[in-house]
Amino acid sequence: MTAQRAPGGDESAASHAAPTDRSHAAPADLPHPAAVSGASAPVPPYDAVVLAGGGARRLGGVDKPGLRVGGRALLDRVLGACSGAGTTVVVADPRSTARPVVWAREEPAGAGPLAALAAGLRCTGAELVVVLSADLPFLAESTVAGLLRALRQETAADGAMLQDPGGRDQPLVAAYRGASLKREIAKLAAEHDGLTGLPLRSLTARLELTRISDAVASFDCDTWDDIAAARARIREHGHVLDEWITAVKDELGIELDVDTGLLLDLARDAAHGVARPAAPLTTFLVGYAAARAAAGGGPEAVADAARKAAALATRWAEEGASDTTSGKASDTASGGAPGTADAKPGGGPAAGPDTTSPDVRPDPGQDARDDMRPDAG
Repeated sequence: MTAQRAPGGDESAASHAAPTDRSHAAPADLPHPAAVSGASAPVPPYDAVVLAGGGARRLGGVDKPGLRVGGRALLDRVLGACSGAGTTVVVADPRSTARPVVWAREEPAGAGPLAALAAGLRCTGAELVVVLSADLPFLAESTVAGLLRALRQETAADGAMLQDPGGRDQPLVAAYRGASLKREIAKLAAEHDGLTGLPLRSLTARLELTRISDAVASFDCDTWDDIAAARARIREHGHVLDEWITAVKDELGIELDVDTGLLLDLARDAAHGVARPAAPLTTFLVGYAAARAAAGGGPEAVADAARKAAALATRWAEEGASDTTSGKASDTASGGAPGTADAKPGGGPAAGPDTTSPDVRPDPGQDARDDMRPDAG
């Protein structure tokens, strides 16, 4: 593509994908992945091939799959989106990744995207294969699922491909029938005495394709402006919390979906009903309890522990409110000002302050701990 608009950002130079036939529907006429009928149906089994061996010339030859957006390598972000694959093949030199993968390499190295795709396909066996590039910072599992469901609906189609807002096809954000890819790649190899240097459009032009549109998922990173736009977007208020939680789970190797709202409510109740520093400490203890639960620490265990802790925080707050109310009622009944002590039996004057009692002021470190609370100003 010649240019693309970063989600929530300005236009910048972008992908090198070749222009395609514009006779197909415009993006506005294409369904979004979430709008594909049967969106609640199970995702069909699939394998994934991720191409991650390009030269990144427009980035000065840096290791593009290793560039970080939101604290996570671009490659790891893409691997997260296809985590449901039976086998995930990455065509590149081996590196450390957040998820286990199978490594493959085109022969010769640098022979081009079609040769790389052929190398990856040799390691797959599923009927459906998702093919992805390694520079898609906003690709989500929902988009992958939408592609697979769209392909399953179009029984005569060889693949379902994402299209960007400008109407350009994204052959490296697509789901294909593995048999169709292998058949046409074999024909191309025979016709051209190999695959070296052949563009992907020489393959996709032979396939019957259906298309869906997703402006966010189709954004890819080919320039430093694209990287900057992606990094800025994930720090926007509406995205930062989900991005952070996902990054933490990847860093800690946690495969767990939890109700974020439930935990935030718990933190609020602990902060307001007990003390502000209780918020992070309580959520930590809930996580620890869930990990030790017989259920294995899944989402249900987290929710159960959070409910128990929230109920405790509510009882704690109610107890404090009850004590305060009782004290005020007692003061009023005795005729004294609220907050003053009752008179001694026998009509003597109320006792004055006990100057000999120990100092019960908060310890000097309390203010410092309050300053470390999550919502400290």
